[in-house]
Amino acid sequence: MGIVEILGVAGSLSLLAGWRLYLTILATGVAMHFGWLPLPDHLQSLQILANPWVLGVALVGTIAEFLADKVAWVDSAWDAVHSFIRPLGGALLALALVDSSDPAWQVIAFLLGGGGALLSHSAKATTRAVVNVSPEPFSNVAVSTGEDVATGGLLALAIAYPPLAIVIAVLMLVAAVIVIIALRRLLRNIKATLKRTLGDEPAGELPPA
Repeated sequence: MGIVEILGVAGSLSLLAGWRLYLTILATGVAMHFGWLPLPDHLQSLQILANPWVLGVALVGTIAEFLADKVAWVDSAWDAVHSFIRPLGGALLALALVDSSDPAWQVIAFLLGGGGALLSHSAKATTRAVVNVSPEPFSNVAVSTGEDVATGGLLALAIAYPPLAIVIAVLMLVAAVIVIIALRRLLRNIKATLKRTLGDEPAGELPPA
């Protein structure tokens, strides 16, 4: 693979790790274990993900995340706990893809991988904060299930078709930025509306008698 394809796969895995770190590790490891997604020679370092112990830990994490992510406010607490774990995991996944003999590329991959995972994690956490404002309980399940399906599908595409991975990474990057900006504005408007509704806005000056 060329450098563009390598960066595309690294970027895709890192961004997906910001959504579902454990599922990303588990799906990649299982696919490699059964030979469904054979890796090029350059990516053989990722075979560590097929280690039974790694798969076991990733499976436990995937199940825990799957359950926590379906419950309002529990998902936000889970996201808060993983604000450091997901970026670090994304950085390490990206680091595994680059040439170990080139320290410069290793540093670049680590920084970009961590940044990408942090960006997608922020978009996910912001989305959940907005969804949790909704009084009905089905939004969390729908959004979480969509993330599960999207993560699995995009992960398979990125590894099976490396030339497509750069497109996936760019689209996810742009989407994450748009989502963060739009939802943060929406969340501020919701908070302002709630304050006005509850009468928490500062009282204005009384009219003259």
